[in-house]
Amino acid sequence: MKRRGQISGAELEVMQILWEADEPLNIQAVCDRLPKGKWAYKTVGTLLVRMEEKGAVVSEKKGRVNYYTPLLDKEAYTKEQTKEFVSRLYHGSVKDLAVSLFKSEDMTEEDIDEIRKMFDL
Repeated sequence: MKRRGQISGAELEVMQILWEADEPLNIQAVCDRLPKGKWAYKTVGTLLVRMEEKGAVVSEKKGRVNYYTPLLDKEAYTKEQTKEFVSRLYHGSVKDLAVSLFKSEDMTEEDIDEIRKMFDL
């Protein structure tokens, strides 16, 4: 079993929907926010149950319907995942990650200018 907070890619998609919501969501509300036809209702329900078992979300029953709220803080989770990514792929070197990004064809001049401005603060 994965440790608390470690969620799969599919679960992360659901978590992002919950993070963006201003209120707890039921399964149908999550389905409605996914790209059309992404997953069946039952699949989303299964993902949410697994996420609750992992401690990533909590559910509250209102009538016959469960509403889900994220327990993982988006900023803290993102920071932790970024550290793990850098550790795994770049042996913990943020500099090597930055070099890789700068050499990437996906980075635009605008991206580079924005990053420079951040460092100038």
